[in-house]
Amino acid sequence: MPENISLEDARVEAEELTTRILDAKDAYYGRDTSLVDDATYDGWMRRLEELERLYPELQGQDSPTQMVGSAEATGLATIEHAERMLSLDNVFSLDELRDWQLKTTAAAGREVAWLTELKIDGLAINLRYEKGILTSAATRGDGRVGEIVTENALRLADIPERLTGEGHPDIVEVRGEVFIPVAAFEKLNAAQAAFRDRAYADARERWEGRAGAKRAFDEEKARTAAARRFPAFANPRNAASGGLRQQIDKKSGLELEAGLLRVESLSLYVHGIGAWPDPPVAAQSEVYNLLAGWGLPTSPHTRVCQSIEEVADFVAHFGEHRHDVEHELDGIVVKVDELALHDELGITSRAPRWAIAYKYPPEEVQTTLLDIVVSVGRTGRATPFAVMAPAHVAGSVVRQATLHNRDVVKAKGVLIGDTVVLRKAGDVIPEVLGPVVERRDGTEREFVMPERCPECDTPLRPMKEGDIDLRCPNARSCPAQVRGRVEHIGSRGALDIEALGEVTAAALTQPSHPAQPPLDTEAGLFSLRLEQLVPISVIVRDSETGLPKEDDGVVKTRAPFRRNPTAAEKKQGLEGPQPSSQAVKLLAELEKAKTKELWRLLVSLNIRHVGPVAARALAQWFGSLDAIRAASREELAAVEGVGGIIADSLLDWFAVDWHTDIIEQWTAAGVQWATPGHPGPGAAAAAGGVLDGLTVVATGSLDGYTREGAQEAIINAGGKAASSVSKKTDFVAAGPGAGSKLAKAEDLGIRILDAAQFHLLVTEGPEALDA
Repeated sequence: MPENISLEDARVEAEELTTRILDAKDAYYGRDTSLVDDATYDGWMRRLEELERLYPELQGQDSPTQMVGSAEATGLATIEHAERMLSLDNVFSLDELRDWQLKTTAAAGREVAWLTELKIDGLAINLRYEKGILTSAATRGDGRVGEIVTENALRLADIPERLTGEGHPDIVEVRGEVFIPVAAFEKLNAAQAAFRDRAYADARERWEGRAGAKRAFDEEKARTAAARRFPAFANPRNAASGGLRQQIDKKSGLELEAGLLRVESLSLYVHGIGAWPDPPVAAQSEVYNLLAGWGLPTSPHTRVCQSIEEVADFVAHFGEHRHDVEHELDGIVVKVDELALHDELGITSRAPRWAIAYKYPPEEVQTTLLDIVVSVGRTGRATPFAVMAPAHVAGSVVRQATLHNRDVVKAKGVLIGDTVVLRKAGDVIPEVLGPVVERRDGTEREFVMPERCPECDTPLRPMKEGDIDLRCPNARSCPAQVRGRVEHIGSRGALDIEALGEVTAAALTQPSHPAQPPLDTEAGLFSLRLEQLVPISVIVRDSETGLPKEDDGVVKTRAPFRRNPTAAEKKQGLEGPQPSSQAVKLLAELEKAKTKELWRLLVSLNIRHVGPVAARALAQWFGSLDAIRAASREELAAVEGVGGIIADSLLDWFAVDWHTDIIEQWTAAGVQWATPGHPGPGAAAAAGGVLDGLTVVATGSLDGYTREGAQEAIINAGGKAASSVSKKTDFVAAGPGAGSKLAKAEDLGIRILDAAQFHLLVTEGPEALDA
């Protein structure tokens, strides 16, 4: 960690890390997919933690380092946990583990026994029992609120609806991990293949039963449709997460049969309790005996260790035998066994101080490097990535890996056709370590970085002197960059438009079908009409190489925005292609997006360095896009959370003609660029509110408020919502998990409020606190 990094540079890096981490969390918790491997994600989190330790003012309330899990958005009902579900901090070496144990022993002030167990690679669950009867089952969610999965949980043989034994408390929450055993996962994927075959056979049978079919049965189309309905699951963790959260009551036919089988594949081990202040036991290991006595399944792979050396032996043993266990694992959890010490050691905003997760180093496998293909992203960066023969690594099948840039390819010394070594700690993106030189046979060939953009044929070049990366400078109209920006607009961190994902973005910007796509930049996005969408055909591309698929020399296409008329529509005189539900949904969601929060619109403009945190700061201070555009560099840089680098980026962006054309076209289409009721620049200290001139910090979990909601409540009341505590802070609202900000407020003698007092403050003002 370079100690000489400036605050502004650290702020920009923290902003970029926050955006990456939140995107990855949304994908994992909300869509059961993984954008990056565990090692990369852990590296991002550690780097962000380092920056926040160096500059505590960067640790805003919405920092990922202060979060647990993610607030899922799958359409399931939610429930608030009686006691927060925390995450775990990680260590990545035995030295770090020993340091943590020594620090914990010193804090405890006495010898410590360590409960050591396997870290199951599954989905956290919270089972609420009232007088021994299961009343709800929920996912972890963001730690405070999770999704209700009671109906599916009751289908698991491992989860009893009524506890056995006696002495059940009025309310207890049992925490555990839902997973799919390795053997069951293999059977599940075999069953998925069988379902695909049945779906294909059904489609063929229906086709053959039709009279007067005008064209031959499209075998590949039918198999592709069957594969979409019943995909092969990448790894047990994602299969378990999606299986527990699926809505089976909305399924029928083969989907219902497959959904039930997926639930039946799930298993559970419980590992803790919540919302039971005085359990009749003194140690965590005794809790496990108690839960087992109630008929709940506990892991057979646990051990109480009396010394640090015993813990190290446990870690080493399962490092060698990790594939001998019935489930996937990604590390070892070490807990202080004595429950009394849990209260003494306490928790941070997201994790207990009495437990840690040791992560095993990445595994290594060998496979063949089939090709190196260059792709261009939304920033114009040309990135080579390896296309490999499928390899099973740590629970998932890997086919691709980024090679970053031409210098990395050269440094690794890999040739196309090489046997290469991969390593991977998580799900999707491995690292290519290098070639197995002794296996070369002379057929391998060197990779040559293209000189021109593979999508628009513009010469690639570094954007500034000393840059390693090559970029396509055709930012305005390079299809790859436009496609990436349009997809970003629909992402959760921007306008959160469900219908505007990767496929839709490609369809709207693809240059060859039709010859003139609806969008040559994102400027026309909010002016799209149904008649523009219906004719669009999308090139079908190979999922591994990205190259177009062909059928007898003809490029294959599909039409996402049109459908054939139904029989009823034909009777009404409708002929020819009709708009699909996807087309109608896209336009409806775009219409709603026109009035979304200003900060989301700012993020959707794809301005470099302006992610959710900076965008919120700008929107809260200025209140409108007009005010932001009229501000000087000094005025922009003075906003807390912005600074000089982001200010320069804003001014540079607004100076480009085609950028301002985006704003003008969006405005003409009805996009609202102002926060209703915002009194103008400087509103974080605006006059007229009950918090006029006051600075408030909200930290921890405040009942009734999300992180963003607490900040908005302060601002709407005319106050300044600060992200760090200083002598200028007037009040600190602190809930569970407040951490260092609470400690600093106590040291400075700042008045501290609970959730109820905070609500009084923002609604009635400081006087109400003393009434």
